[in-house]
Amino acid sequence: MPNPLLAEWSTPFALPPFDVISDEDFEPALMAALKESRANIAAIAENPDEPSFENTIEALELADETLGRVLSVFYNLAGTDANPKREALQRSFSPLISEYSSEITRNRALFQRVEAIWAAKDSLELTEERHRVLMLTHRSFIRAGARLEGAESDRLAEVKSRLATLGTEFTQNIVAEERSWVMDLADSDLIGLPDFLVDAATAAGSEKDRSGPVITLSRSLIVPFLQFSPRRELRERAWRAWTSRCANGGETDNRARVAETLRLRSERAHLLGYADFASFKLETEMAKEPKAAQDLLMQVWAPARESALLDAKLLRAMLQADGIDDDLQPWDWRYYSEKRRSAEHDLDESELKPYLQLDRMIEAAFACANRLFGIEARPLKDAALNHPDSRAWEILRNGEHLAVFIGDYFARSSKRSGAWCSALRSQRKLGGHVAPVVINVCNFAKPPQGRPALLSYDDARTLFHEFGHALHQMLSDVTYETISGTSVARDFVELPSQLFEHWLEVPEVLSEFATHAETGEPMPGEMLERLLAAGTYDMGFQTVEYVASALVDLDFHQGEPATDPMQRQAEVLDRIGMPSAIAMRHATPHFAHVFAGDGYSSGYYSYMWSEVMDADAFDAFREAGDPFDAGVAARLEEYVLSAGGSRDAAELYEAFRGKMPGPEALLKGRGLAA
Repeated sequence: MPNPLLAEWSTPFALPPFDVISDEDFEPALMAALKESRANIAAIAENPDEPSFENTIEALELADETLGRVLSVFYNLAGTDANPKREALQRSFSPLISEYSSEITRNRALFQRVEAIWAAKDSLELTEERHRVLMLTHRSFIRAGARLEGAESDRLAEVKSRLATLGTEFTQNIVAEERSWVMDLADSDLIGLPDFLVDAATAAGSEKDRSGPVITLSRSLIVPFLQFSPRRELRERAWRAWTSRCANGGETDNRARVAETLRLRSERAHLLGYADFASFKLETEMAKEPKAAQDLLMQVWAPARESALLDAKLLRAMLQADGIDDDLQPWDWRYYSEKRRSAEHDLDESELKPYLQLDRMIEAAFACANRLFGIEARPLKDAALNHPDSRAWEILRNGEHLAVFIGDYFARSSKRSGAWCSALRSQRKLGGHVAPVVINVCNFAKPPQGRPALLSYDDARTLFHEFGHALHQMLSDVTYETISGTSVARDFVELPSQLFEHWLEVPEVLSEFATHAETGEPMPGEMLERLLAAGTYDMGFQTVEYVASALVDLDFHQGEPATDPMQRQAEVLDRIGMPSAIAMRHATPHFAHVFAGDGYSSGYYSYMWSEVMDADAFDAFREAGDPFDAGVAARLEEYVLSAGGSRDAAELYEAFRGKMPGPEALLKGRGLAA
């Protein structure tokens, strides 16, 4: 029987045939795909014809088609449904893929062809898109060390291989710790917990084969437990377990891996001629240099910290009014903040949550996309997907197929934490039109059998955020995969996702789709008003925990690497005056954005950079007087969502909005400025 990963896929829309792929298929498929890719690279490098855009740059675009197909399926399953076999394969694959990548950039004949085309670019009459792809290809070779020779080239390959292994181990350690920690809840521990949390904890206990409800390290369980449990000692136990992941000694402790990662990243930057890794990384981003990112973060830090300290005084008074003679601690904040929110805004999460059904929020996201961009979602009932919990839709426009969208929404012990969007297949036109297959992965609490899944407002925002990323992929309209969809500057990639969150705040959207799980009645108008009025509630806390993480990330990657990252983390937090009752959103040993790979390393600030733009971008709809204004939506699609990385990010934004914004709209939107 042929390997299903290497055969032609006759499934609907050529979806991966997950139902016939076994773990034993991956290693032989990878080896065959690497062999094919190496042959393709050799053919390009050894081509006797004069280098041209077509026989070199376009040929490189298609050289790894089979390899990309194999890896997209594998990494989806490794991230969403890990098992020991897949984890072992991931560890063995990482250095192999790094080695292949290094072979390409160290191929002198190949690089000479790219250099020759780059040198002749002004005489080639390239289209704007082709010129952009040529520039990005040439730049990627340079930044990967193509101009290094001898021992320096060899060392860079070794460094990149080791970094790939460290990133894989870092991620797998987080999953292992989250999988293993469980806190059983006795009947007395359930006092004060809302029904939705008891239901979710019971479902989690069932998945873990426990006799009763449990709290795991899933955010969808930990956060509401910290919000509602009156048992301070249990809150502390849960909080400490959550925040100390991978810092407890033993094989899954990531602290030594972080130190080695920082040292190797610094060496990589020095080999390439940069002062430090942050300078290397940000050169290609909108910020261009670390100082620009830090300046923005500090502009936000000061008012956020002031707001958080004022809130801390109020929460401390509530704590002491409960007869607790102690300072406000990090495991107290969410509990007393929830009480304060209930008192000040008359918002009770247990009353709000039944109106935020997962299915209805999915419908809301589709409906907003339909009104803005004219797309429709049609369920795919019989598609074989990555997990039984996943579901899929065909995305159409004007009756024509545009993409396939997959949603994998529920937390499970085999899935890594967080939420993300990835493409099982990216859009392109080269070699024939290729329609994208896009997946959103979340970690919402799974309800007991037969009960609807209920979201917090933060969960609903996450759903909209990830669907914004999906729109960026699905509406992509470019020729080359290199610049397709979310293949843009890191501090631009969060613009579509964070912008789409704003439609959740549009009153008419919630009025239509926020319906009660039992009665079907729409959210009462006065509750809707209170929900939206509380939109910036606790924003000091949320901003401080995020900005602190972003500042630590930037500091890690500037100057000499920290020999003791935990000490460096503490020094940064002390220097900026981190409030004692707030912790970093992501402590270093489980800061997956930064250490699971290079994606957000030196770049966690990018959410804030993009938020400057998303606040300004939504103002364009406000200025038009309609959150669904067709003209503004058309410009947004033309210059942002469909353009991918076909032009410089700043150029694209200025084409959409006319100018780059300052942070004023961001501060106002977060309630940190008048």
